[in-house]
Amino acid sequence: MREEPTWRIPIGVLGLVLALGLYALAIARFLAPWMANWPALAQAPIYLVLGIVWILPLRRFLIWMETGRWG
Repeated sequence: MREEPTWRIPIGVLGLVLALGLYALAIARFLAPWMANWPALAQAPIYLVLGIVWILPLRRFLIWMETGRWG
């Protein structure tokens, strides 16, 4: 258990918010116009997958925020 505050948690949260914002902007800028004329049922699985993909690297990032190690 951590007894002293660490700089990694606030910096990590800010980094996560920034990264997710950039990810969302990239999706909105490049993918959304390409799929704009698709039916909603065709777009839904793609957005579902893209909404889950960002979670994959999150485990290691959260471990780093808590412990300072990547693994």
